[in-house]
Amino acid sequence: MFFQHIYDKTLAQASYLIGCQAKGEAIVIDAQRDIDVYLDIAQKNNLKITHIAETHIHADFLCGSRELAEVTGAEMYLSDEGGKDWQYQFPHNGLKHKDKIKVGNLTLEVLHTPGHTPESISFLLTDHPATDKPVMVFTGDFVFVGDVGRPDLLEKAAGITGTQEKGAKQMYESIQRFSELPEYVQLWPGHGAGSACGKALGAVPSSTVGYEKIRNWAFQYEDNEEGFIDYLLDGQPEPPKYFAMMKHLNKVERQLLVEVPVHKELSKEAFLSAYDNGLTIIDTRSKTEFAKGHLPNSINIQGNNSFATWAGWVLNYQEQFILVADHDQVEDLTRKLMRIGLDNIYGYIADINAFGIEMEAADIIDMDEFESYIENPNAQIVDVRGASEFQSYHVEGAENIFVGHIVDNLDKFDTEKQIVIHCQSGDRATIAQSLLAKYGFKDVKNYSAGMKEWMAEKAVS
Repeated sequence: MFFQHIYDKTLAQASYLIGCQAKGEAIVIDAQRDIDVYLDIAQKNNLKITHIAETHIHADFLCGSRELAEVTGAEMYLSDEGGKDWQYQFPHNGLKHKDKIKVGNLTLEVLHTPGHTPESISFLLTDHPATDKPVMVFTGDFVFVGDVGRPDLLEKAAGITGTQEKGAKQMYESIQRFSELPEYVQLWPGHGAGSACGKALGAVPSSTVGYEKIRNWAFQYEDNEEGFIDYLLDGQPEPPKYFAMMKHLNKVERQLLVEVPVHKELSKEAFLSAYDNGLTIIDTRSKTEFAKGHLPNSINIQGNNSFATWAGWVLNYQEQFILVADHDQVEDLTRKLMRIGLDNIYGYIADINAFGIEMEAADIIDMDEFESYIENPNAQIVDVRGASEFQSYHVEGAENIFVGHIVDNLDKFDTEKQIVIHCQSGDRATIAQSLLAKYGFKDVKNYSAGMKEWMAEKAVS
């Protein structure tokens, strides 16, 4: 058996290519949208991708199953569980509980594991030439290393009311059935640490059923369904705004993108015309460089591992945008964006000083200045971290407006006071400061070192 774990650290998303080397056939589970990685692996290992599967209708990334099927001619195998409201709306081979997929000498048995979503399925793999006992289970967003999938996304991100309690109850029941699998079975989940699909995902890529029964909190509530549900629903991170769009695009017919687009550097004339027409500018430079000088009304989203997630919070899927990025960054940023379906890149620029536009600078303050504003009645301290972080600890008098919700809460910022913002270590505060500046709040001070420095200096545990 051939096995490869493919991991996109920017979305903490795992996909898998499993092959029968004797027959030369392979299956890909939960493919990312830039599919060249799978084509390359298959080609190098003399495998043909004949089967493509998904564990559920994903919310956090745009699955590349259809792109991969278009290029390879492989058959798609997708869940038909969950009822009529949870069906894929394009041609596929439907899967039900206990169905089996044969890939050469390998068998993948379908397990219906609702909870995260109603249609969620897992795949129990048996490598028959080695043994008739199962060897691996691919759980998608059902069981993670150290955690389980959150059941509240459909309600919080997609706006489908009344689903989180039902999903939590289904998750509890699925966990009880899952615990009956042999303890030696390897567990390969759909996400790792950093994903917003859970709140306590482990950093190691895989585990076993037996080990999760010992250490995963979800397996410690065997006779306490109410306690399980309360803990599962409490303290989940804010689901990114783009999740609702992913749920929709992963379910319906959509435009395919079988190659990574090549974007051009904009000429001075093309850029100035777009800039004058109000196209959104996403400046992907470091927060330090952005603070020193940037194009007025541009938004700073650093081109690091969190780039796609914050772009999904900020950008409108129906509107074009321009990137500020070095030439050698553009392909990487394009891949990150296409993985969540943000394809409307108008072009990019590398030198912000080439257009004769006067730069703006961000007002960054140190801890002493920040402290001087805390008890100042003429200052408004805004903590842009998530709600659970704010509840865990915050400075006295601070208000909590999560960075992802700033544009929807501009009326909560008091222009009669000095606005002072911060987050944990500056990345989110810089996004927030640039968003506020874009919407007219130009006099905003940013304690960029944030709660990381503050808590260390104040010896807060």
